[in-house]
Amino acid sequence: MEALFTFIIKSGSLIALFYFAYYFLLRKETFFTSNRYFLLAGLITSVVLPFVIYTKVVWVDPAPILYSPVAQTASLNHDYVSSYNQLQAIEEEPFEINWNLVSLAIYAIGFAAFMLKFAIDFYSLNSVLKGKKVKQQEDFKFVDVTENIAPFSYFDYIVYNSSLYSEAELQSILEHEKVHSDQHHTVDVIISRIFCILFWFNPIIWLYKKAILQNLEFIADNEASKKLSDKKAYQYTLLKITTHETCVAITNHFYQSLIKKRIVMLNKNQSKKWNYWKYYAVIPALAAFIFLFQIKTIAQEKKALAEKTAVTEIQDAEVFRITKSTTDQELKDLTAKLKSEHNVDVTISDLKRNSNNEITSIKIQIVKENGKKQILQVNSTQAIKECNIVLNTDDNGTKNIVLVNGETITTPTMVKTQNVVITDFKNEADAPEAPDAPAPPSAPGNMVAPVPPAAPAFPAGPLPPAPAIDMSKMPKPPRAPRDAKDKVAMAQFEKEMAEFEKKMEAFEPDMKAYEKQIETIMSQREAIFEKQMEQYEIAMQKFNMNMDKFNIDMKMKFGSDSKEYENNMKQYELDMRRYELDMKQHEKEMKEHAKQMKQHAKDMKQQEKNRKMAERDENRKA
Repeated sequence: MEALFTFIIKSGSLIALFYFAYYFLLRKETFFTSNRYFLLAGLITSVVLPFVIYTKVVWVDPAPILYSPVAQTASLNHDYVSSYNQLQAIEEEPFEINWNLVSLAIYAIGFAAFMLKFAIDFYSLNSVLKGKKVKQQEDFKFVDVTENIAPFSYFDYIVYNSSLYSEAELQSILEHEKVHSDQHHTVDVIISRIFCILFWFNPIIWLYKKAILQNLEFIADNEASKKLSDKKAYQYTLLKITTHETCVAITNHFYQSLIKKRIVMLNKNQSKKWNYWKYYAVIPALAAFIFLFQIKTIAQEKKALAEKTAVTEIQDAEVFRITKSTTDQELKDLTAKLKSEHNVDVTISDLKRNSNNEITSIKIQIVKENGKKQILQVNSTQAIKECNIVLNTDDNGTKNIVLVNGETITTPTMVKTQNVVITDFKNEADAPEAPDAPAPPSAPGNMVAPVPPAAPAFPAGPLPPAPAIDMSKMPKPPRAPRDAKDKVAMAQFEKEMAEFEKKMEAFEPDMKAYEKQIETIMSQREAIFEKQMEQYEIAMQKFNMNMDKFNIDMKMKFGSDSKEYENNMKQYELDMRRYELDMKQHEKEMKEHAKQMKQHAKDMKQQEKNRKMAERDENRKA
């Protein structure tokens, strides 16, 4: 959608460029034929030039590889799901109006309306020509109608009402329309009409269309007057044809509303040839358009250094790849090899394939020696890219395993934290740790860039222990009678059960107090976290202001026109864009971490309830 809007803006700008060049430089010149091709060239350029992009490659030093040892991943005390196709949302996002779709809908309505008008005009033209007698003369088809309609030409058809004009007037009209037909002016009319439909929202295109039609009339008037002996009689004919009731929109009309301008141009002296320079005035503007908007700069790292760094960072790593064409037997062999050689349990499920027997969906679950799980799930309608199981051996000889998804890799890279979803915690020690904030890039020229504030972490800390219960004071549940049909015994059993449940209620206040205590602690932590987030947002605003000042200082030191400044700032802007994206992601992770802490507290309470229920069931069985 963004590409469409960009194209519309660029195309509209080019249309405006050619129109204003014509209006201010060429409109009063008598180079009518050259003006015709200039205006048509403007329309073609406006749709072609936005697609002409020159790619400029800038080689930069490789960014440091942010590689976390696999051992750190193995120490994570939670499960997570990674997906390259879509991030599974933790909670529903609030409803927002998609203004892109609204704009597209408005455009579609306008487009459909003008297309309907275009079809109606064609139908009107067909109604005029249908059933009429056609007189063929040379390359022209003359149609003499009885309707009070403005004379017009449509390709090789010339339509007129001979009863409305004298013989001399009719000769002037036919010579005019022959020029339209012979030079195929109908093509210009239809092209301008199509552009008005495509860019109906742009007021310049309607002025552009008017300029094209006006110039075509200048051409026809100029050529027709050369073939007529009485030039003044031709001008009187232009003045006379002013009261017609009907004209067809997609044709060349003999009469236009610009009669005065046409007569002025008929009597104007021929422009001097040196005025042709005005056509070339648009070239610098087109060159500026290309250099400003049509050059795409791609920053590429120096591969040799990047690959060397990556290889030195990761050694003794074994990568097991799963591609879209991996067979079921190969998946079985892979899981068996990981179990037998590395004592790693791998479960592959939710396997789906398309008609080409390519994998579109897969779920890979790894259970490590310490009991921790790691899950990678891919759901797509197309064939998957590549899933990798990376086994790494550290300096101590400890084997660590991690899942990686993405393109084909030569060295394993870590799964980014933005695709991590925590699903389960077993105890307080398993509570999620807050993610580390990314490090800001270093400023060029040994200048000290402002340091962004660190996002706050959700307050952590131990939770109060669950209340201890003296099992010796727990009441014993009654035994059910052997004969369920014994009504007296069953009635007595139900009475004893009611008393037992009443006694058990005496133990409930301790649990309710514990739950209330947990809720109070979590509410206090949440309030502290929200206050810290407000301070963090204020600090970020101050950081942005300092960054603006820093950019001004950079220009003062290096000079905005210097090559050194340009190169340094390009690299620094690239690093800052990456850093801004990382900071936004880190903020999302911190909010997610807060949700996870709340969920963790709920899980702890539920586990305690389950434990109490299990003890109660054991007492009943006893």
